[in-house]
Amino acid sequence: MSRRSLVLGGTAALAAAGPLTACSRTAPAPPPHLTAPSPASGLPAAQAERALLLQVLAHPDDDLYFMNPDAQHAFGTGTPLVCVYVTAGEADGRNKTPGDRRPAPNKAAYSAARHQGLRQSYAAQLGLPLFTPWDITALRLRGGLQVELNSLEHRGRRVELIHLDLAMHTPAGHMGVPALWREPGLLLRTLVPDGSPLRTVQSYSHDALTGVLVELFERYRPTLVHTLDPDPDLQVSDRATQIRDSEQPGYSDHADHTAVACFTWAALIRWTQGAASGPPAVAVTAFRGYYNHHWPKNLPPQVLRPKAAHLVPYGAGPDWSCGDPSGCGDYNVGGDRPLTNRKGWVRATHHRYPGPRLALFPGADGTLTAYGVLGLRAVRYTEADGGSGFGRPVDLGGGPLAPVLGGAALPDGRHLILGLRLAAMGGRGARDVREIVALEQRGPGRYGSWTSLGNPEGTDADRGRRTGVPVAVTAPDGRVHLFVRNAAQGISTRVRDTAGSWSPWRDLGGGPVQDGLTAVVADGGVHVYAPGRDTVHHWTPDGPAPLAGLPVPADAVAFADGRLSYRPPASPRLLSPGGPPVDFPGYGPVAAAGPYLLGLGTDGRVQLLERGRVLRPATDPVTLDGPALVADRRGPTAAGLSPDARPWLWRPSRAKA
Repeated sequence: MSRRSLVLGGTAALAAAGPLTACSRTAPAPPPHLTAPSPASGLPAAQAERALLLQVLAHPDDDLYFMNPDAQHAFGTGTPLVCVYVTAGEADGRNKTPGDRRPAPNKAAYSAARHQGLRQSYAAQLGLPLFTPWDITALRLRGGLQVELNSLEHRGRRVELIHLDLAMHTPAGHMGVPALWREPGLLLRTLVPDGSPLRTVQSYSHDALTGVLVELFERYRPTLVHTLDPDPDLQVSDRATQIRDSEQPGYSDHADHTAVACFTWAALIRWTQGAASGPPAVAVTAFRGYYNHHWPKNLPPQVLRPKAAHLVPYGAGPDWSCGDPSGCGDYNVGGDRPLTNRKGWVRATHHRYPGPRLALFPGADGTLTAYGVLGLRAVRYTEADGGSGFGRPVDLGGGPLAPVLGGAALPDGRHLILGLRLAAMGGRGARDVREIVALEQRGPGRYGSWTSLGNPEGTDADRGRRTGVPVAVTAPDGRVHLFVRNAAQGISTRVRDTAGSWSPWRDLGGGPVQDGLTAVVADGGVHVYAPGRDTVHHWTPDGPAPLAGLPVPADAVAFADGRLSYRPPASPRLLSPGGPPVDFPGYGPVAAAGPYLLGLGTDGRVQLLERGRVLRPATDPVTLDGPALVADRRGPTAAGLSPDARPWLWRPSRAKA
């Protein structure tokens, strides 16, 4: 009997495929193909000459709900934007309005209406009239597949919307893209929206979808990629709640979000590892999705208003006169409905890998060394002579790595770098595996090999995928304490002794908390703080050590000089429980070092609090999430990454109040 590909479009194919849920949950699974961390080359890493943001979304509106205000800040300051929408977003084909909850289904028209809504939203973001005409064409890719390309430019700013239009569901109502990720040998058809320049239905295999994303990365060479969460939290709920919350069984997100994120990471790995000229200069941000429903809302009104406003022209209404007979938007999202929806997705923006983008180490001479992730590999930056900025990055390998590294200085001054590695990312019945890896500095400019520290969940690959970003701190006795958020939403630890040996993983319990741990030494001991739904959670190396009566944090908690600092939900205020009031309005987490605090203003710009004064850099760098802060005898120093994947460095002696 000859082997055949199964086209996801009929009951026979569905019976063969089995239940269709999130990526890679088939059991039993073959042993994962674990790759070794890429070695450190020690060569200069690539640097980009210009910025470009490319976002990969499952549905029209994922960018507006989950990736703003980050995308707004980059796009609004001139970074060209490319959005790739994998599915047609047709759902059940019903473009619902408040007055008609069951209109006649028309999938081709509903998909086209959502396309039109996106064009209206991005025209408004460019400062153009809502119904400005776009250039809409078919783009032919290698292998013969075509995609729909919508382009618009205004005063040097450019946005391109690329629609692959894969069908969201099969005729039996199962989900297509999750099955395409998980099941070997499947094909998934596209849907042709009304009015599209594409006229025929196409079919995608697993390799074809990955290949198309790789080709788009090669074509546009982005310096920043936004994608969704490949490893959403475990979420226990009954079937009725899952349906009401639009979540996949067992996880806190839509199955399409998870599968598209998996495809995106697989394509990023293939692109960065296979580039003929070496790993490209690209940074990555992964955004939580329906997770936002379950955790504190972290956007204050000054940030929420413009984010929600971009959904208004996307949702539109049946009384809008856009000239598109299929419809003028996704009417169920029109007006103030994103703000009144009980799920509250628009009211938060959470990152899958929170924390400082650069791990900073001041040297004895005051020169700064920084470690970050570029092209999914670790890189080292060294401050240039005169403190004018960082020199060219040096490749340290380790990939493929999540975007945020942890680190600690060893007692002899050498650096220990820690990362969360995507050790296996293949789908099609294989397990997807995550591991914590470590790299030790051997001497000035010299490093050993990357070492796997495994995963706190052991051989349970599905639970292991929920592991968070590593943080570490060196105790007064010279031991290094490593902490990660685990699948149970508590924390786990390993300890490196002074001889370089690591203890086994140990579950410290506690929680539930968000990722974004803060590990510090205070009063001679090691302490860990994390944001919970109810309060700030606290651990010592012996286990949970609850703190009494602290207000709920919206994001990560900073600690320095004996004080906690964080923002409450939906507020620009900064809390410092037990201390005097702090006037430092903004949003998102803050970093603390000595008496200094660093964070983002409500406009997304970097700002520093120094002795009651709010300072800003003279050049106002556009920054990605996670600006970092250290303080030494010369005072505070801040650093981070920009949308062009280049580092910025700021010493506030050159600041403006």
